[in-house]
Amino acid sequence: MISIIAAVGKNLELGKDNDLIWHLKEDLKNFKNMTLNKKIIMGTNTYHSLPGVLKNREYILLSRSLKQIKGVTIYSDFSKLLKDFELIDEEVFVIGGAMIYKLFLPYAKRLYLTEIHMNAEADTYFPQFNSKNYTRKVLNKFAENGIHYEIVLYEKRSI
Repeated sequence: MISIIAAVGKNLELGKDNDLIWHLKEDLKNFKNMTLNKKIIMGTNTYHSLPGVLKNREYILLSRSLKQIKGVTIYSDFSKLLKDFELIDEEVFVIGGAMIYKLFLPYAKRLYLTEIHMNAEADTYFPQFNSKNYTRKVLNKFAENGIHYEIVLYEKRSI
């Protein structure tokens, strides 16, 4: 099952200059807990933006430019990647970036979004989605350095 995990601002801001906008302790802790011992799917820019190897995760990379990286499974074809991971029983997390989120959004059963209650300057945005197609459940609420945010699960409704 494909799930998406991201932190977004009020206008779905994701990042700026190939980096996260916010570095919120509880959000980062949630990301670690959710993705630990899981497969994580990402694009080239997200791979390069990581602060190093995220331990105890299996890297799946969708990239036309990168061909071989030790310990990383690389796909150049989205359809093949989707076919291999869409119907497996375990939860697989899409972790970015914006183009990768847009590709996977129609196929993701769950969206784990940290919704940050503020705007920020950004050059990368999470794709628009129709929240009416999902049930929304607030998993947790936090305030950190004057920033209020919620960790929210959107589960796709059965059609």
